[in-house]
Amino acid sequence: MTQNTIKLIKKHPKYQELVITRSRYAWMLSILMLLVYYTFIMTIAFYPDTLATPISEGSVISIGIPIGIAIILFSFLLTGLYVYRANSTYDVLLEELKIDLEKGA
Repeated sequence: MTQNTIKLIKKHPKYQELVITRSRYAWMLSILMLLVYYTFIMTIAFYPDTLATPISEGSVISIGIPIGIAIILFSFLLTGLYVYRANSTYDVLLEELKIDLEKGA
């Protein structure tokens, strides 16, 4: 790929749209995950008794265990959302960009 081709790609409106929308979505999901994770960690640090509460009377499992598992499942969900959006939106934009560049070449 030549420098001229790279410049053409970077100036193309569909490429710019792809970069902006993908970055915005990735940052949104990252901030959401960090918010959930650090809320959990701060709860452990400042209110450990809250997460140490047993699920039921006489149980050795605390409420923190299912919450931790829920956070892991939440991260899988966010990953799935990103993959779905990448396959349904970003790949379409990328294909449109390729078609536009092939027409121009």
